Amino acid sequence: MKAVVIHKEHDLRIEERSVGEPGPGEVRIRLKAGGICGSDLHYYHHAGFGTVRVREPMILGHEASGEIAAIGEGVTHLTVGQRVAINPSRPGGDCEFMREGERQHAMDMRFNGSAMRFPHVQGLFREEIVVEAEQAVPVAADTPFEEAACCEPLAVCLHAIMQAGSLVGKRVLVTGTGTIGCLTILAARFAGATEIVATDISDSALEIAKAVGADKAFNTAKEPDALTPYAEAKGTFHAAFECSGNGAVMAGLLNVVRPRGTIVAVGLGKEVSLPISAIVTKEIVLRGTFRFDAEFEWAAKLIAERRIDVRPLLTAQIPMERAVEAFELASDRTKSMKVHLVF
Repeated sequence: MKAVVIHKEHDLRIEERSVGEPGPGEVRIRLKAGGICGSDLHYYHHAGFGTVRVREPMILGHEASGEIAAIGEGVTHLTVGQRVAINPSRPGGDCEFMREGERQHAMDMRFNGSAMRFPHVQGLFREEIVVEAEQAVPVAADTPFEEAACCEPLAVCLHAIMQAGSLVGKRVLVTGTGTIGCLTILAARFAGATEIVATDISDSALEIAKAVGADKAFNTAKEPDALTPYAEAKGTFHAAFECSGNGAVMAGLLNVVRPRGTIVAVGLGKEVSLPISAIVTKEIVLRGTFRFDAEFEWAAKLIAERRIDVRPLLTAQIPMERAVEAFELASDRTKSMKVHLVF
């Protein structure tokens, strides 16, 4: 069984790995598509991010789909040949967060394709894998595998949308229109937003943002004052989703969010100083958002039924044997939005 394995920065190899038979409560999945995400690119280019470093060879990938190849004892809700998206999140243990239903904050979290723990939690970019049956989330029999592999990032964005409360009839700003930003636009529109404005510094990314539902899209590198009119009368937007990870962008949102509006920090970036006076006097709510839980199954249903259509984001599907080529393409924002490996 072949897998895509990172050893150090720019040292990505196709290697043989073993795969066993599923035990009780497990299934073996034959992988079909795996989406390359920002954290995969950090491992590829920098062998990690922040304090998280690759300390042993690690199979990359946490956005994937495939079909059931074998079923272990006690699994009755899945069948061989069934198409599934793979949920990479495996919260466990008996901590306070698990008991209170905040599973994404579990003290004992295993997340596929992550070097946060040691030994690392191996990822999904491989031909076959044995997982817990609950990680295999069914999609419709005719759902394209590359669309099903978008369940994980869409789940992230659905969770982010939940942090802002109801968006029905609301005006929304999304800053940063990479994959997460564009999926946030799709999720916000699905959640009832009536006006969505998007910003980025890439024209190609902004074109996709408009294709998925942004009413207006501004290149703030070319139009640095594009959002100035939205700061009038104490601000325009009921909710803003900061997806770029740019601290300066985050600080600027305080001017364009209306009193009692909500800013949701989606992207990770450098530290930034925020003007507390604006937060206090405008009663702005500032919230983080981290991963997902129940939203993964919602994402699978919405994608399978095309109630959220991810097709405009799909750039290319490249065989796993050409993984380096795929990672290089995924690294170029002018040429790609979402690149998938196919197995």
